[in-house]
Amino acid sequence: MDIVLLIKATIMGVVEGLTEFLPISSTGHLILAGALLGFDDEKAKVFDIAIQTGAIFAVILVYWQKIRTTVLALPTGQQAQRLALNVVIGFSPAVLLGLLFGKAIKAHLFTPVVVASTFILGGLVILWAERRQQANPATVRVNDADVMTPMDALKVGLVQCLAMIPGTSRSGATIIGGMLLGLSRKAATDYSFYLAIPTLVGAGAYSLYKERALLSLADLPLFGVGLVVSFLSAWLCIRWLLRYIASHSFVGFAYYRIGFGLVVLVTAWTGVVTWAA
Repeated sequence: MDIVLLIKATIMGVVEGLTEFLPISSTGHLILAGALLGFDDEKAKVFDIAIQTGAIFAVILVYWQKIRTTVLALPTGQQAQRLALNVVIGFSPAVLLGLLFGKAIKAHLFTPVVVASTFILGGLVILWAERRQQANPATVRVNDADVMTPMDALKVGLVQCLAMIPGTSRSGATIIGGMLLGLSRKAATDYSFYLAIPTLVGAGAYSLYKERALLSLADLPLFGVGLVVSFLSAWLCIRWLLRYIASHSFVGFAYYRIGFGLVVLVTAWTGVVTWAA
């Protein structure tokens, strides 16, 4: 296996793990990192989606006690049944719209300029959501993901579909969308993590199956490195984020998105950096 390729896989794994669960768009960062590294062919696109599974294992590890308790209580526990149902409801819109429009979105929107533009727009939405909730705390109806209604779950699931546009951020869409819909920052973050499990595992499995003709046994080291590195970096990131949101807002991420998006647009327009399509 090419050592340079393994180094690229390591870098991409770190990028995936550190950005998957922050409201800054892992897909957007992977597109930009891949453009800079020259790691952006068709196989690389499958790699980007597949290594999300490593990040999901980190979610399962951090939330293992909650997941285990919920699964064991499913036969008789109403709270466990409600949470499981809400995850299924929230997951469903992404499946339907992904199957209908996923191919067209990948063909036309996976470009650095689109990513940069959605970075900026998403940052502005985060600022609006945070200021709205701080100015009017009464807008918070749900303080715990366990007590969300099926309608709450459906609304967040529909908002999650916006993340099919690269640069939007799945975590950003579900967390900030949840806050705009009346969830507390903690409830929205927890539900975003729960929703990530079927969403990203499903996307990874579907992508690997659909593009299986591009892959061979020789690709195992490449994908293995990406999965392991994304798992480790995501585990560290999730633990940090859960502590961070206990006393901080997402405003810092908003300014990061806006600043980073502007840098990409300016460097693209001036030719300082040649961002690959």
